[in-house]
Amino acid sequence: MHTKITYIIIITLSLLSITTQAQDDLLNELNNETKNTKQFDLPAFKAMQIGNLQSTKIADKGDLYLIVSHRFGTFKNGIDDFFGLDQANTKIQLAYSFWEGIQLSFSRDSFEKTYSGTAKVRLTKQSNQFPLNIVGYANADINSEIKKANYPSLKFGDRMTYTTQLLVSRRISKKLSLEIAPSFIRQNLQDLNFTGARTHNQILMGLGGRMKVSKRMSINLEYAYNFSKHENSKYNNPLTLGIDIETGGHVFQLLFSNARGSNDGAFLTKAQGDWSTGDISFGFNVVRVF
Repeated sequence: MHTKITYIIIITLSLLSITTQAQDDLLNELNNETKNTKQFDLPAFKAMQIGNLQSTKIADKGDLYLIVSHRFGTFKNGIDDFFGLDQANTKIQLAYSFWEGIQLSFSRDSFEKTYSGTAKVRLTKQSNQFPLNIVGYANADINSEIKKANYPSLKFGDRMTYTTQLLVSRRISKKLSLEIAPSFIRQNLQDLNFTGARTHNQILMGLGGRMKVSKRMSINLEYAYNFSKHENSKYNNPLTLGIDIETGGHVFQLLFSNARGSNDGAFLTKAQGDWSTGDISFGFNVVRVF
């Protein structure tokens, strides 16, 4: 009797050992498959722009975005123009993705009555196999405010400003995302009274970040250093502080910046405000996806 019980115990333990080993082998196989499968991280940014600076976010295929941007006047004039609210520039932009990872947009900004066309192309996404989001960005601005009466030899090409950027971001943690944006800008027509010299081709480095402070809110900061700006230029490097508020299909972006233009060429190279003297402006973006 005891011998039979001993046999049963030995057989049971052997079966348990075989089963456990099979489970371990299966788990190891699943873990190896998971490591070999590319798993994408969540996007580094919730909106197309950190504030003014482009982010690495691209519309999903078939999504239409409406972006309405307002930029008000400077705070420094005080109550005379209600802290800048009496002055306003408005930009309306439509962005659409016909193909996955490629976004096209068209906009009109009342700042210099500018028409803009842009293209964004995703080169790679952050995943368990690659640490960065990389996006190529190109923009063309047409300044329709320039009067031929002031420039008798004006040609259509003189109205153009071109911007190209490589946007590189990383979601560092659940709360923190960072981006760098090496940029090249070509301005065909410049006012030497402001630029101080002919600097038609300009190289800049943009830096930006997003810190999530609650489920639906984040604090954003961005800055761009212009390596090509002449020492006598009246323009400053743009610095923008913002707050993102997510509400379903909307993202509200509240901004404080020393730049009043919201199109790329304007805010990157024509910021006239100075944070140290309180010469900054309030603005906001409203982003809606359809």
